[in-house]
Amino acid sequence: MKYYVTTAIDYVNAAPHIGHAYEKIATDIVARHQRLLGREVFFLTGTDEHGIKVEKAATAAGLSPQAFVDDIAAKFQHAWKKLSISNDCFIRTTEARHHDVVQDVFRKMKAKGDVYKGSYKGLYCEGCEDFLRERDLKDGKCVSHQREPKTVQEENYFFRLTRYKDALREWLTSDNNHVKPDGRRKEVINQLDDPELGDFSITRSRSSLTWGIPVPDEEEQVIYVWIDALANYLTGAGYLHDEPVFKKYWPADLHIIGKDILKFHAIYWPAMLMSIDLELPKMVFGHGFITVEGEKMSKTLGNVLDPVCLSETYGADAIRYFLFEANTFDQDGDFSRTEMINKVNSHLANGLGNLLNRAVSLLERNFDSRVPEATVDLAMLSTLLESSKKYHAYMAEFEFAKAIKIVFEGIVDQANKYVNDQKPWALFKEGKKEEGGAVLATVMAMLKRASILLSPFTPKLSEDIWNQLGFDTSMAEVNVENDGYNKIDLSGQVVRKLGPVFKRIEDIGGDAPAPDQTK
Repeated sequence: MKYYVTTAIDYVNAAPHIGHAYEKIATDIVARHQRLLGREVFFLTGTDEHGIKVEKAATAAGLSPQAFVDDIAAKFQHAWKKLSISNDCFIRTTEARHHDVVQDVFRKMKAKGDVYKGSYKGLYCEGCEDFLRERDLKDGKCVSHQREPKTVQEENYFFRLTRYKDALREWLTSDNNHVKPDGRRKEVINQLDDPELGDFSITRSRSSLTWGIPVPDEEEQVIYVWIDALANYLTGAGYLHDEPVFKKYWPADLHIIGKDILKFHAIYWPAMLMSIDLELPKMVFGHGFITVEGEKMSKTLGNVLDPVCLSETYGADAIRYFLFEANTFDQDGDFSRTEMINKVNSHLANGLGNLLNRAVSLLERNFDSRVPEATVDLAMLSTLLESSKKYHAYMAEFEFAKAIKIVFEGIVDQANKYVNDQKPWALFKEGKKEEGGAVLATVMAMLKRASILLSPFTPKLSEDIWNQLGFDTSMAEVNVENDGYNKIDLSGQVVRKLGPVFKRIEDIGGDAPAPDQTK
């Protein structure tokens, strides 16, 4: 079974920050979990490289727009590699194949009678890349970007959104899963029902925008961002250029996007897909934002965090784990360096790492590092299976913090308590080797399952645990349908004592320094 998941593509007027990383890590968690379920996953991310803001940023940097976007796109790709993002494709909207797709979409919508030329005068926010109404402003400024919009009057091409309002309403109300969480679905319905939401401009005059894809056969008009950017989901999946791949993966099973661009993904995008007779996405999920130490990220405050520097300082697994253990994905969250250090030290180093080290050391001393032939404790096995079931249910609803909590409270903490209660070291001293071996066999079974369930969040840590458990294959080969997941009994497995799988943060440089904000 296939699963096609995408992030929003990031605008390249500046280097990536922790907010960009939050969405990419979340989508990677979903992709890894879907692979664990045995699905053929296609995971798309990328960069949005046209527009006025890019032109201005390139000019300020003394570069051509293409040279500028080449440099910034490379920074995004490097950042996602450092954070263990497992995307299958990285789409750039300056690619020739995307140019073809965008013009094809425009032609098909025009042939359908959904594109017409008209004149428009309105308030335009460059930050939003959208026209605003007076009621959208606060003290005359865009709420999101804290700047006054410009009055713009142009002759452009428009898309007949009004033709699709009834069909969109049916799509949004017939299945409550099309837009999540439910509160945001209701927001989208309210936006759709607003009589002021009408046909929208899909091109800009070349006099105001030159860095973009031209309208077919009309060089004086440039195709605007909301066709250019949204069509990346078609391009990345092979539309026009790899029809077997496109046929296999379309439609998208899940678009993960920020709540601020929900209207474009849940109204504009499905309407355009209706126009060109393609299936609509199965789900659009609008997530919350990340603040830093309780403050909105701002260059003025100097708190715009570089995800590359964070990963180099603390390790990718620490960043990935904390962001989703400490925050609820559908709500706004926060990144606190102190809280992160405390959490990962407590959970990953002390709770999980020490459990593994104790078990492997006892096996080394008492069984020549081989898991003994023993029956896994039935009460602990029941706890393990019930926790696994709850974990997958939480993951299906993108309740990542709850999924992590059940792994630790239902498996890791229970295993630590079991070891402390049963005291296998004391059993060995009393000559009760068989009983002590049964305790260790049970703990190893629980460690195995914990490493698998945590792998979407902490891929490197989980792989290291997998290695110490004696497996030579990659954890990427494990899924819920095969013995790598279902086999509880590890009898005969030779474990490896290779040292701490997660070092406490003070062990890698004391009180780790703050990431360099100047990068």
